[in-house]
Amino acid sequence: MPDLDKGKGIDLAESAARGRQVYFVAPPDEVEVLATDMVVDAGSPTSIWQDAWRQLRRNPIFIVAMLMIVFVLIVVLWPGLFTSQDPRYCNGDFSMDPRGPGHPFGFDKQGCDIYARTVYGARASVMAGVGSTVLFVLIGGVLGALSGFYGGLLDSIVSRIAEVFFAIPLMLAAIVIMQLLDARTIWTVVLVLASFTWPQAARIARSAVIQAKNSDYVTAAKALGVSRIRTLLRHVVPNAAGPLIVVTTIWLGVFIVTEATLSYLGVGLPRTIVSWGADISSGQKEIRTSAILFYPATALALTVLSFILLGDALREALDPKARKR
Repeated sequence: MPDLDKGKGIDLAESAARGRQVYFVAPPDEVEVLATDMVVDAGSPTSIWQDAWRQLRRNPIFIVAMLMIVFVLIVVLWPGLFTSQDPRYCNGDFSMDPRGPGHPFGFDKQGCDIYARTVYGARASVMAGVGSTVLFVLIGGVLGALSGFYGGLLDSIVSRIAEVFFAIPLMLAAIVIMQLLDARTIWTVVLVLASFTWPQAARIARSAVIQAKNSDYVTAAKALGVSRIRTLLRHVVPNAAGPLIVVTTIWLGVFIVTEATLSYLGVGLPRTIVSWGADISSGQKEIRTSAILFYPATALALTVLSFILLGDALREALDPKARKR
């Protein structure tokens, strides 16, 4: 019959030297702390996030994408640093005038400064993309994580509702809904886009949570008596967040493009709000004689490209299989 040592004052080395089996009995919280300390003392192995950060720092694509995104965010937050012109001020006397001092892109047909409108147009497009992404993660991520972890009736209900939204094309639904709205603002665009795309986040979160909840560390946490909600928040979600983060960065670019497309078609943001999509729509009428649409279209393309590159870099860092390929 092996000896049973209880309490905190056990000399484990002495017991092991005598050839006895040692059983340590302690509350679950203390066992988790002791297990963490033992891992740190064993050589401090790095987590998946530390490994990912080490990979990202060496990836030139990630560095270029982050520099581009930081620049875009500075333009969005402080457009006055790049131009002192009012993007809404138009003077017909300057209609289609070429570039000049203080007006590097020239003027459009209404006499508006194209450079100022390109700078200020970033705010509406990026805000719509960021807002849609936040709701995309909150709605889809939460529902997907809960349905994947608890399963049962909740999983069936969320899955059936998500299948209904999967059958609805995003652009078609957005055009129909936006045409029915009398007042169109950035927040209405955000609500419409997030309402028809959250199943994408829910599917990714559900799959990642199902895979993570069957891991050994989750089984150990349950055996130690850790509550289910604490297991979900502390052990499952942090280890299942990688795929959702990657998808989120890519969908951010998709949302920006979708908002620009809706504004281009005239069913997105009103003309009173400066946006890249509206300027591209206005510039297409003069495409044979002027390159007006080139400037907002280039700004839109570079912004979306930066988020797509960021998503690819994150996928490669967080997915070991992609890293090997």
